[in-house]
Amino acid sequence: MASSRLAMTLRSGLAKPTPKSASNALSIGADLLRNILFFLFLLRWTRKSVLQLRGRGPIGTVVDAYTFLRRISYGFFLRLPGVRSKVKFQVAEAISKLESQLVPQGPGISRYLTLPKEGWTEQQVRAELENLSELKHTRWEDGRVSGAVYHGGDALIKVQSEAFQKFMVANPIHPDVFPGVRKMEAEIVAMVLDLFRAPAGGAGVTTSGGTESILMACLSARQKAYAERGVTEPEMIVPETAHAAFHKAASYFNIKIHLVNCPAPSYSVSIRGVSRLINSNTILLVGSAPNFPHGIIDDITALSRLAFRRRLPLHVDCCLGSFLMPFLARAGFSTQPFDFTVKGVTSISCDTHKYGFAPKGNSTLLYRTNALRTYQYFISPDWSGGVYGSIGIAGSRPGALIASCWASMMSVGESGYIDTCHSIVGTAKKIEEALRQNPALKDDLKVMGKPLVSVVAFTSPTLNIYDIADSMSAKGWHLNALQNPPGMHVAVTMPIVKVVDKLLEDLVAVVEDEKERERVRMVEGRGKKGQARGDSAALYGVAGSLPDKSVVVQLAGGFLDTLYKA
Repeated sequence: MASSRLAMTLRSGLAKPTPKSASNALSIGADLLRNILFFLFLLRWTRKSVLQLRGRGPIGTVVDAYTFLRRISYGFFLRLPGVRSKVKFQVAEAISKLESQLVPQGPGISRYLTLPKEGWTEQQVRAELENLSELKHTRWEDGRVSGAVYHGGDALIKVQSEAFQKFMVANPIHPDVFPGVRKMEAEIVAMVLDLFRAPAGGAGVTTSGGTESILMACLSARQKAYAERGVTEPEMIVPETAHAAFHKAASYFNIKIHLVNCPAPSYSVSIRGVSRLINSNTILLVGSAPNFPHGIIDDITALSRLAFRRRLPLHVDCCLGSFLMPFLARAGFSTQPFDFTVKGVTSISCDTHKYGFAPKGNSTLLYRTNALRTYQYFISPDWSGGVYGSIGIAGSRPGALIASCWASMMSVGESGYIDTCHSIVGTAKKIEEALRQNPALKDDLKVMGKPLVSVVAFTSPTLNIYDIADSMSAKGWHLNALQNPPGMHVAVTMPIVKVVDKLLEDLVAVVEDEKERERVRMVEGRGKKGQARGDSAALYGVAGSLPDKSVVVQLAGGFLDTLYKA
């Protein structure tokens, strides 16, 4: 009977693999995997390096690297045993001083750390509320505070209070239970969309304030980029003078933030700097109208061209400009394009609780289209408690604040807002003119940029600006200190309109006092610009100048802790 045999080579090929050959295969596979991972790692960091060089340029990259190394080195220095203990002592001393200023002390101050055994009478509650309202404070009622309190007058507060009381228990999360609140909220959004000349199909939401409006604009842009372009490492490009809420959004939503310089003399964002930083991970461009530090309006038209050409969202932060920007031209003042008529603008934040005079806790976020708004929604379709949806961070919201906002807008009306714009911006112009032309001020104080709205910022080439800020504080004024570069500003409100002459009179006196101190220093041979003395100087002039900001972070953290000292 015939039989067939496989060729020896074929039989050896089908033989069971030996342990040695299996080990070799695993080794080759592991090497291949390592090489692939290394290649991907190299590709990733090469790409990052290329983007860094393109965005910042060779010199900017070197400066960034130097700044980073300097910060790290100084951080190590601050952690040395002898230095660390001294810094810790000085921070604790500063925080203790802060507590003594903010937390009421002494006779007549009662502390309530547990619930009363029996509820108080109405008379007791009212009496204690009256005592609390009279605690020692900077007199905003007398126009002594820059910004902070955007007061529409006693008559408007009465209307707001009535609206608040009528809708005290209302919650817009239940539109069927509180249909009036739903209607007012929709009308607030519609009226603000009209002010900012939104196209047909424009949409918006109300929020708890400018920070939430900015957070939601950034979240919407991030979600849009992920859904439409698959961006998983989002980046946004922001002027260095833009509000700190953009930094908070970057921290909360894991967005890399690129800060673009706003150089003197315009203090407007560098359009070239923005353009260089755009890459495939960019999800949002930002401009301010105006910015908080210097009151300068960024070139929204130029930003719009960039955004439109690169098919990117452009957010305009108009929280501070709010109900002044839309009325500048009608009040007789110069303006710049900033609203939805600029075709690249896709979202705008506007605080109704600033120059709209609504109670604090009111803002709006506007979108060019409803599709953009939907990216900020949160919807949970399979929660055991039922289908849950919310427009933003909050679930329950105070309907009383919405009612008060609606009542404010309806009470003031278009003509009222034009009048207040004329008064507020006119007062800002008066301050600017004094700084530029008053012989007692013009050589020592310099206006920063060309402000068009309510904020006037200034610095000093001859005096320590933080000493001026502290001396104004000693006279009862609460003005805003600035940094990078050093400066201070006045944000004009209706209460300040009434006392602007006194503000300028005190500023002249303070500058003259500081000049006299400098003259004494020169006579004594100690040179110009002596060491700054006050709290503002300590925070911004000394701690703020350190490469490592950990000391400032500790001071700020101590301040936040102090807010909850009962």
